[in-house]
This record gives sequence, C-alpha cells and structure tokens, in this order.
Amino acid sequence: MYRILESISSPEDVKRLNISKMNELAEDIREMLINSVSRCGGHLAANLGVVETTIALHFVFHTPEDKIIWDVGHQSYVHKILTGRWQEMGSLRQFGGLSGFPKNDESPHDAFNTGHSSTSISAALGMALARDIRGEKHSVVAVIGDGALTGGMAFEALNHAGHEARDLIVVLNDNEMSISRNVGAMSAYLNRLRTDPSYSRKKEEIESALNKIPAIGPNIARAAGKFKDMVKYVMVPGILFEELGFTYIGPVNGHNLEELITVLANVRKMKGPVLVHTITQKGRGYEPALNDPDRFHGIGPFDIDTGRQRPRTIRTYTEIFGEFMLERAREDHRVVAITAAMASGTGLIEFAHHYPDRFFDVGICEQHAVTLAAGLARGGLRPVVAVYSTFLQRAYDQIIHDVAMQKLPVIFAVDRAGLVGEDGPTHHGVFDLSYLRSIPNLTVMVPANELELRNMLHTAFNIDGPVAIRYPRGAGEGLPLDEPLQLLELGQARMVEEGNDVAIIGIGRGVGIGSDVRQLLTARGISTRLIDARFAKPLDNKLICQTARQCRRLVCIEDNCRAGGFGSALLELLEDNGLKAEVLRVGIPDDFIEQGKVEQLLEFLNMDPESITESVITRWPELLANSRVWGLIHFGKN
Repeated sequence: MYRILESISSPEDVKRLNISKMNELAEDIREMLINSVSRCGGHLAANLGVVETTIALHFVFHTPEDKIIWDVGHQSYVHKILTGRWQEMGSLRQFGGLSGFPKNDESPHDAFNTGHSSTSISAALGMALARDIRGEKHSVVAVIGDGALTGGMAFEALNHAGHEARDLIVVLNDNEMSISRNVGAMSAYLNRLRTDPSYSRKKEEIESALNKIPAIGPNIARAAGKFKDMVKYVMVPGILFEELGFTYIGPVNGHNLEELITVLANVRKMKGPVLVHTITQKGRGYEPALNDPDRFHGIGPFDIDTGRQRPRTIRTYTEIFGEFMLERAREDHRVVAITAAMASGTGLIEFAHHYPDRFFDVGICEQHAVTLAAGLARGGLRPVVAVYSTFLQRAYDQIIHDVAMQKLPVIFAVDRAGLVGEDGPTHHGVFDLSYLRSIPNLTVMVPANELELRNMLHTAFNIDGPVAIRYPRGAGEGLPLDEPLQLLELGQARMVEEGNDVAIIGIGRGVGIGSDVRQLLTARGISTRLIDARFAKPLDNKLICQTARQCRRLVCIEDNCRAGGFGSALLELLEDNGLKAEVLRVGIPDDFIEQGKVEQLLEFLNMDPESITESVITRWPELLANSRVWGLIHFGKN
C-alpha cells in the first residue's frame, strides 16, 4: 500500500533516505494519518501540518538518546509512525491501543508524557539541566505550537531557559502565518549565516583583530557591536526571543525538508538556547482539513471522500450550553463569556459571533481566565467561564483566592466532566468534584440530563456567588427542551423512584447508570430507591439522612474519583449526623484511567450496571434471600 513507509521500522531507517525518498515518505504518512483518523477519530489537522518537521527532526537527532518533547502531544502521531508504531495506528485512541498522546511506557522514544498545553519548554529545560549535571552530551528539543505559546507557563520557561543559558532547542511550530516567498528567501540567507559555525568564529576573529588596533581599536569594536545590535533590531523578527536569551532562527519553511534538515543540523551544533521558528499549514495534504482546520483539530470518525461525519440526532450537552448562553445574553446585557482557546469545543462560537464585545478568548491561559472573570464580576457583570474539567485543574488557586474568597458571582461551565473516552488519562475530568467541593462559598451542581443542565444554568444566574456546573462530553438523552425553566432550590435532591431495601444515590452520569441498576435489582425482587442528588455542594441533608434511616443500605454512583468525591461527601454527612448506614461507593479508583470508549471503560472499572448489580448482591446477599424471586433467577455476569 505504501511506497516508503513499509520499510521504516525506526528512525534509523529515515536517516538512510535521500530528500526525494523522504518527500515520498511524507506522502505515505499523510495517507496513513487520514486513513487512521477517519476510522478512529483523533487530531488530524495538527498532525498533517508537522509531517516534514517530524521527519527532519528524526533525520537530524537520535532518539531515544536525544530527547524530543512534544507540547500538548496531540501532534505526535507522525513521531509514533516513525518510531516503530505505524502498524498499530489502527488501534489509535482505542481501548488497549496506542495513546493519542506521547506515553513513555509505550515507547522509549516518547521522552515525556504530555496532554496539556505549554509544558514542553519547562520539561525540556529540566532534562537539559539533568543532562549537564550528570555530564551527558545528548540534545534536548521542545516542539511547541504558536497556540501553546500563548500559555504563561511557556514564557516562564523561556525566561528561565534564557537565564540558564544551557544547550536547548525549541522548535516553534507556527501554523497561523503564511509563508512569504520574499521573506523566506531573506530568512533562508540569514539562517545559513547565523547557523553556520564559521560565522561565530569569524565574529570573534574580527572583534579580536579590532581590539588589537592601538588606541582606537576597542572603540571601533564597541561601535561595531552597537551597529550589529541596531541591524538585529531592524532585521530580526524574533527579537523578543533574543532578549530572553535565545538565538532566534527563522522563519523556516516547515514543509521544505532540505531547508529544515540544514537548519536543524546546524542548530544541533550551536551552544546555548536556540529557537527555530517554522511556518506550517494545519491540515496540509487533505483539503477538508486544510479548509476547516478547527473542525479537524480533534474529530471523530469521518468519510474520507467528503470529510463529513455521521450526523447526530441528539444535541450534546455542549451545544445545549451554547444555546442557553445565547438566550441568556439576549435577556441580560451583563452576561459575558470567557474561554481559554476553546470557543468551538465549549460551544461558544455562536455567542462569539452574536456578542463579540462580550466574548473573551484569552488563549491557553486558564489561570488568567478565572481571575479575569473575577474582575468582570467585581465590575458588575455576570461572567461565565466555559472550560474543560481537565483544564480547570490548572486554575485551582484562582478559583479559591480570586473568586470564592470574595464570593463573586462567577459561573464555571465545566465541560467534559467525568470519563471522556478516547483522549485518555490526560483529559478525563474525574477530579473536579473532589477539588471543587472543598472550596467554601462555591455551589456545585451536576445535571443528570440536558433538561437539568438548562435548569441549573438558570438557577446559577440567580445565585449571588460562585457556581460550578459540571457536565459530560457527548449527547444527552434527547429530552424535549421546550419546558419553562425551573429555579432549583439550593441543595435539593430529586426522588426519582421509591424503594426500601436499598437506595441508589446517583449524581450526574451516575443517575442514568443507577436507573439501569435499579431495573436489574427490581427484576430480582429487590425494592430499590433511586435519588438524583443534583447538588454535590450543598448536599440534601434532609433527604439523604431520611433515606439512610429507612433503607440502611446506600449505593453511591459517581463518575469522579472515589477519593474525596461525592461518595466521600455522603460518608461525611452520615458521620456528622451520627448515622450508621452501610455505603457502597462506586466511582473511579485511585489510578489514572486509559483511553477507550466510555462504555468500555465503565465495564473495565466495574462501573457498568451489571457489575454494580453484582457488587450490590455480593455486598448484601441477604437482599436476594429476602426477595420473592430468590432461587428462580440465576444471577451472574457472563
């Protein structure tokens, strides 16, 4: 099927190719990327843009001895292909298959695990310092995109790296600028001049010769230095990086293998921190991705010929949130929306279009987003911060210090909460209930369906203080949304079904799972109560305590980690009220969970309805002994 790719089992095979064969390899890789992602889903546009850059990196550097750290890591598919994993690409992002991000227990060529933005330069500097302390000689390279460079952590790392002045290479993959032919020709000349080792020697020789001229030599040398600085400020576009202590190289055509290899080979020999600025096209080689790189940044399975995905009949929680925000903004001119480079992912594209003056995309800066929201709230507005659960972790201090302490009415729309599926451990939002419920003044709501999401958003705008609403990735239940909005009573749970033998208290996704468990238990003659908690903070003390007294056996189901989560809150409540009910907590164990479809992960974690039912019977076998159908039904999970 492939002309060159089938002969590549490691980066050493890439080093044997000439430029022509490497260009053929690039075509093979793009074909494989399109085929693989069309079946498995994943990050297509970014990977199509870094094909030549990745080939050039592996041609020049020698992994795993040399270290390449991919920022975010969503663009590491090409790296995986070149490091002996191309035959496994059909398992990409699947349960038990290749991760969609670098993973050092998957391959020694993956130098550092990534999944969140703006971490690569910090990690690379740490590795460079460790190398020097240990007296080793290998190269360390950080590959970071222009989007990730908006993160404050990246600039903190650049600042420190320039101060340390260690040998470190940063490749800035810039896919937002076009490549100008004239600028490219000039930059190619300057790059050859500045990366040629003989250039540094000639500068030193000239300065030494000038200094030897009696009387006037040193003055001429200083004047020459000032002139050189003046020329640098006028001609070098990367002066910001130069002032931070980096030697700036670029812009470089990120799709020209010959130019890339020449620059990287010379940079590899240079001393001190160097930044190579490459210009690439996101989605290059596949027209649908090139025309719509935002949609193909992270996409599910699609038809290769058209680029279209299978149409959905049920709206997602994200879409419903976006629609609600439009409605609320029309009614209330104080409503403003904030996102950290996730306008599309959080459902705010239409809001940004209709209310551009009330929409703020701050870049990949979650800490700034939260404190900005605090300032907006202090100024009399009603800010909503739309953010993925996994990324809100990065702004924990700001939630406490800047929002909650001042009781400011900031709403956190926490998307992608719980297990998110194929993106795996770096993106599962399974910690938010634990880290949010401990914060004073913060109300935490969790909808069991899309109708509750709307009601919770409506309620949040009527609470004079900070509120977090966490909801899952994907589609809701398809419920009609034309009912009038309801104002929920603070901390009030909902009794879904009555029962006396055992009570299931679910929150969020746990309510739907609990409903299925209830059906299985009811079929075995076990009277089962089902409660939708709705609030993780404050809890419904009255209903939960009443249920504990009546049922004595409680099953808590959440898609959050068990440590410090909703189940822990339930135990604390029972202890505070002197109640001795038995509690079976169902949630994420104390581990990082791999990628896979949510249904597969729930089964793997024994959190699917059948496994939970089995756990209930194992925990309380007397339930079956007392049931009317005991002995008539064989219970067991095949």
